Amino acid sequence: MPPTQGSPTVRKLRLGQELRLLRERRKLTGARAAKELGWSPSKVSRIEAAKTMPSADDVKAMGKLYRLDEAKLDELFGLLRDADQRGWWEDYEDALPEEYTRFLGLEAEAIIQRNWEPQIVPGLFQTEDYAREVVLAVRGISRITHSGVRSRVEARLDRQQRVLHRPDPCEMRFVLDEPALMRRFGEPSVMRAQMEHLLELSLLSHVSVQVLPMDALHPVSTGAFIHLKFAEFDDVVYLEQLYTADFVDDLERVAGYEAAFENIRSQALDEDDTRVLIQRKAMMWRG
Repeated sequence: MPPTQGSPTVRKLRLGQELRLLRERRKLTGARAAKELGWSPSKVSRIEAAKTMPSADDVKAMGKLYRLDEAKLDELFGLLRDADQRGWWEDYEDALPEEYTRFLGLEAEAIIQRNWEPQIVPGLFQTEDYAREVVLAVRGISRITHSGVRSRVEARLDRQQRVLHRPDPCEMRFVLDEPALMRRFGEPSVMRAQMEHLLELSLLSHVSVQVLPMDALHPVSTGAFIHLKFAEFDDVVYLEQLYTADFVDDLERVAGYEAAFENIRSQALDEDDTRVLIQRKAMMWRG
């Protein structure tokens, strides 16, 4: 997917958001707009919430109702074209949860990513062997097939290439709890290679890795979360649970997660001391 095209997921959300704002500027309720268009109110609601893709005729009809000029209509049609493209993550739709594929679509256009991870090495930093062990650890609960394990690991490695090494990578700030470096997945050799890989990636110019040491004050009690910031779209926080995932887009709550991250980050080791600690963990896993 060319970087100039952007993410279909974000384009779909932006299209819905823009259509809602245009309706509101005309002082129309969703029900009133639906009546004028000859649609059901749920159709307007689902288009604006990006749960349904509008057709070109739908956009044209809404544009006429909202009295849009040609330039604005062209902008909406551009969003529609991009939203209808295929994202790389769709190749793995059969193996990945729906919420996670939506997250991948959002991540593709983020300009800043903040990630707090108290349990495992984040997926973007995982080696193939470590990733396989992580997936296998939940296999008995999630009933993942052999091919499903393979597809999830392949998706994780593909994501790393697409996100970490894209031409215009986003700014990435990661804070890991120290136990995440000590919880074993696979043989010690897997853990040692994982620590060495993490150390290598921490040197990338757009990546910041810090570790919250065991003896640090723990200012916020929260599970893992990823905060995505965009250039032309409201921030989103992604929360992953055992069987499902949630997206937080309420501005006040998102701001709370941002404050929580910065609070945790302030107690973490700086990047240089973090590398020293990771090196020590690598040596620990040598046995």
